[in-house]
Order: sequence, then structure tokens, then C-alpha cells
Amino acid sequence: MKTFKALWIEKIDGVYTKSIAQRKIDSLPEGEVLIRVHYSSLNYKDALSSRGNKGVTRTYPHTPGIDAAGVVESSSSAVFEVGDEVIVTGYDLGMNTSGGLAEYIRVPADWVVPKPKNLSLRDAMVFGTAGFTAAMSVDTLLQVGLAPSQGAVLVTGATGGVGSVAVWLLANLGFEVAALTSRIDHSAWLYKLGAKEVVAAEHLLHPQQKPMLKPEWAGVVDCVGGEILSNALKSTQYGGSVTCCGMVQSAELNTSVFPFILRGINLMGIDSVELPLQFKIDIWNQLADEWRFENFDVLESELVQEIALDASPNALETILDNKHRGRFLVNCRA
Repeated sequence: MKTFKALWIEKIDGVYTKSIAQRKIDSLPEGEVLIRVHYSSLNYKDALSSRGNKGVTRTYPHTPGIDAAGVVESSSSAVFEVGDEVIVTGYDLGMNTSGGLAEYIRVPADWVVPKPKNLSLRDAMVFGTAGFTAAMSVDTLLQVGLAPSQGAVLVTGATGGVGSVAVWLLANLGFEVAALTSRIDHSAWLYKLGAKEVVAAEHLLHPQQKPMLKPEWAGVVDCVGGEILSNALKSTQYGGSVTCCGMVQSAELNTSVFPFILRGINLMGIDSVELPLQFKIDIWNQLADEWRFENFDVLESELVQEIALDASPNALETILDNKHRGRFLVNCRA
């Protein structure tokens, strides 16, 4: 029976441990498409799953990994054939279904996106769920009419995976980007990605008693939640829009109705997990085509650190300790 390597999280004597284990193909869940994973990436959800967070993963032992890009090994679906290059992100992958931090996954066909021609498998995981979420955030702002002429766009959590890609995308689309970060020592890196201004997180971190603050931003891509999101709402210009996709700072949101009824602010939630498949296909095609900017090599070289699957346990701890910058790209064949 064929075996493969996978990150394995199990609870031993009350402690969740991480190791690289040998698993059997037959142990994978049911699904129409078996995929040999070439690349994955590390995300905050993977890190939480590796610590036994029951809000992410209910049952252990478990293999995390909400991202995967690889080649179809076998398929009972009429849509996919052996040898097709594909992408899987979101849905239940890596949460309660064995995930992409492994050499193989088996998933339902309606989770699978055909890889666009202008992206390699590696390119797809340079973006991964984080980059995909950044693209969704930017696309949502554009759909409500945000334009560079309206003023600066704030990106919070700018040194993280979502924030850094959002900075790069917005800058390439002609926006003046203000990058908010608690890691001001990474300012030069953010300027390389396209930021025009780097703002210390303290600027928006502390609770403000005022229901409104000085209007500063035409739009906001918020990746952290909490007081930063609350204060970003209060300081968004009249008619501006704010997307919300993260809660690493806090899941709580303390605000009033004033930004919404006095300035007409839009607050829009971003979910890349249960997004209908056709919308996922459209976003991936956009990243491969009209948003395949000439300086992709800058994003790639500045954003990702490539590691082997064997290095993923230590890298996940780095994410949980907030000691990383950008994204970890996992080469599952190394």
C-alpha cells in the first residue's frame, strides 16, 4: 500500500505535538480527485490547528494545510484528468479534512480549481490563501468604486501574508498605500513592495473614546480586527470602504453607528473559504492575467521563504510567535 509524508498533529499526554509521519494513501478521506501536492504554504489557521485549536480542527490526529497546488494522480470526475495541474484552497481542506501539508490530498472535485496557464504551481502558492484573500479584498474595494484619485488606502497588518500582497496589488494598481505595522523595523521591505508610507500600529492601536476621528483613508484593507479596525473605521473618509478579513489583534469590534450614518462608510467582510468555485476561478484567473504585474519577481523574492515539508513544524511556531514576515512557501517534494 502506497505511503506518503505528511505533517502529523497528535495529542500525547495532553500536549499537541508536531511531527512528519508516513501515512497510507488509503487513509485519506473520500473524494473524486487524488492530487500529488507539489507546493503548499503556511497560514495562521494552520498554526492554530497545529496547537489543537478546536475552533479550527475538531478531531486529532490531523494534517493541517489549507493550501495545495499539485497534479491530479487519479480522478473519478469528468472534469479532471490524470496530469492536470490544479489548485485547492479553502472549503474544509486542512481544517477537518486532511490538508495540504503533505505529499497527497484527496478532495471533492468541486473544491478543485484548474490552474491558470500563466501561473506555475509554485506561483500559485506564492499567493496561496493569503494572496487570494488580499486579491478578494482589493477586488471588493474596486467593485464599490474605489479609485486612486480618492486618496490613500490603508493596509493593516502589512507585514503579514494578506497585508503584504495587498500592499503590492494596490501599489501596482496605482494607489497610494499606507502600510500599518507593529514591526516598523521592516519599513524598507514594505517600501520595496510599493508602500508610499509606513504607519506605526500605535497610530490606531489604542481605544479612542471619540465616535469619529480625523478622516485619513479613502479605503482600508484590514487584516487584524480589534481596536485597529475600530479606529480605521472612525478615520475613513466620507463614502470610503473598509474590508475585514482577519482577527489576529482581536475578534471584538467596538464601534458606534456614527461612521456608517455620518460618513456613509461601507464595512465589507471577506471570506475566501466557502466562496463559490466559479468566483474562486475568476480571482485566480485575474491574478494570472490582468494582475500578473511585471514586478511579480519582486513580490516573489521579497514575500516568500521556501522551506521543505520537514521544516514546517518549526515554521508554524514562528507564525504563532509573530516572528515571521511575509509567507512560508512549502515545497512538498523536497
